[in-house]
Amino acid sequence: MILYLDASALVKRYVAEPGTVEVFAVMGQADTIGTGLICRAEVAAALAKAVRTRALTYGEGSESLRSFRHDWPNIIQLQLTEQVVARADALTWDYSLRGYDAVHLASAVIWQEVVREPVTLVTFDKSLWEAAKQAGLIAYPPDLPALLAAWKPGLYDRTPSTNTAPRNHE
Repeated sequence: MILYLDASALVKRYVAEPGTVEVFAVMGQADTIGTGLICRAEVAAALAKAVRTRALTYGEGSESLRSFRHDWPNIIQLQLTEQVVARADALTWDYSLRGYDAVHLASAVIWQEVVREPVTLVTFDKSLWEAAKQAGLIAYPPDLPALLAAWKPGLYDRTPSTNTAPRNHE
């Protein structure tokens, strides 16, 4: 299985929150794991915000960031190229996505076209999850709408500033 994780999914490897179990489970089944290069900054920003909002202590946040930075070289890093940005430009209109969500979708779609094998996009953003399915990717978790409804309502809704992770971990 080839996995593409956006920041909302990758951060769950480093912070115990709703969705962490699902991320560990699918990563354990993967043959290949990748993400867009921009995800490095998104995950670091999510962890920093978690510390600022006191969802994590400074020590917890620092340890999570250290673990993430240690793992980063082992994740395939899909480059942000003009081809990816041009595809993201179109996808923002096709699926009403925000910029970084469109970049993640474009990266995963292009990766699937290059490897000619199915790519599973792991996200906890409902709009990106729906767009991934429409764009011909496998969206994970398969029951995301039910999971989001079962977790704290409103926690995973979009905010004006970003949509990389739950509100308390952006």
